[in-house]
Amino acid sequence: MPERGTTRLTWAFVGPTLCFLLAFNIFPLAWNIALSFRSVELVGDDARYIGGQNYARVFTDERFGDAIRLTARFVGLAVAAELLLGFVLALALQRDFRGKSAILTTLLVPMMLSPAVVGLFWNLILNGNYGILNQFLGAVGLPTPQWTTDRDWKFTSLLLVDLWMWTPFMLLIALAALNAIPKSLYEAAEIDRASRFTVFRRITLPLCAPLLGLAVLLRATDALKQFDLVMAITGPNDPKTQTLSTLLYQVVFRDGKVGLGAGFGCVVLVAVIAVATMFTRYMERMKERPA
Repeated sequence: MPERGTTRLTWAFVGPTLCFLLAFNIFPLAWNIALSFRSVELVGDDARYIGGQNYARVFTDERFGDAIRLTARFVGLAVAAELLLGFVLALALQRDFRGKSAILTTLLVPMMLSPAVVGLFWNLILNGNYGILNQFLGAVGLPTPQWTTDRDWKFTSLLLVDLWMWTPFMLLIALAALNAIPKSLYEAAEIDRASRFTVFRRITLPLCAPLLGLAVLLRATDALKQFDLVMAITGPNDPKTQTLSTLLYQVVFRDGKVGLGAGFGCVVLVAVIAVATMFTRYMERMKERPA
């Protein structure tokens, strides 16, 4: 009897969570997969089963190839730059000094803001006619490019805004990793008269790698779904900044192809899962590697 009572109590706690997951995660995913095999329009009641035709159209659509290349370039450049800048800032902020708390709090503000709000905010700053950035550049005699309308600067603008917003995330994770390293290791290295580069290569970097890998995983999967900044800065129809997510939005809400959009959504989901799996296996290998 006590075991039965414990089981009921367990289900009483777990049951609502399972129902929530089924209602808001599992069911929408299953419904999206079902739609991807049907010809469903945004307007109209035609919902014919067409097999894998939507997926065939996804992989033969030139826009898909362009979007996946641009998304991959964006993820690679943004995550690499954010990791490097965040780690350098974390090394600079590792030691205690006057005003450290205020500086750290200020640096962390961008990542706490809504991406849509950040995009609209930077859209005003980057405006080529009255934006504050061009006003400053003009005042010091530097060129004033059209950040959001010049085809050569649109992608760079999107990248700079993402760096401003998410470098603090890398900084926070890197700082946590640095603070978790035992001080005794640095003291032993000092006794052995190891150089700073040796200490960094043999102690700091290897011990920070697991947490930095987790940060890269989280940022890469999030950057693969980039949507808010593109919508706010250049819009979903610009081929120079059209990511996979904005292409999906265009297919569904401009072209009205819900079934095709569901196919695009499944492909994006598979891409995110693939990236997450690669990073997870890499981190597991790092744990198994002998010290």
